[in-house]
Amino acid sequence: MSVESVREFFAEGGYTDLKIIETNLSTATVELAAKAHGVAPALIAKTMSFGLKDREILIVTKGDARIDNRKFKDCFHEKASMLDYDRVLEVTGHPVGGVCPFGLKNPLDIYLDISMKEFEYVYPAAGSANSAVKIAPDRLQEVTGGIWIDVCK
Repeated sequence: MSVESVREFFAEGGYTDLKIIETNLSTATVELAAKAHGVAPALIAKTMSFGLKDREILIVTKGDARIDNRKFKDCFHEKASMLDYDRVLEVTGHPVGGVCPFGLKNPLDIYLDISMKEFEYVYPAAGSANSAVKIAPDRLQEVTGGIWIDVCK
């Protein structure tokens, strides 16, 4: 169902240039996704779900980046706290391993780490643990309405 919500999101937004790539291989982790798509792990755009005191947010980073706790706290004025598995599905409508900033069950603020700007294309998931979308970082920002931030090491 989650891939379908991404398809609907793309169709409703008129994003005809965005095609969902589905594989027979798992793309549930950065390493598996990189192998399935034949790209370096850094090119996998991982979407992480965090809980803040007053809301949940998504942060999309390059695949080999790690959240810098100091930068996160400076940006959001609180400690980084990732959502648990059940809460991720409840909030995003996507299972862990397929979480992406498209076709979300609930409106969420989306933040894009500047770590992705060094690439021509990145590969975020598309709602399942065997799907992705090839997209330019600036197009990702345009499609998601994401806000560029710097929260990675």
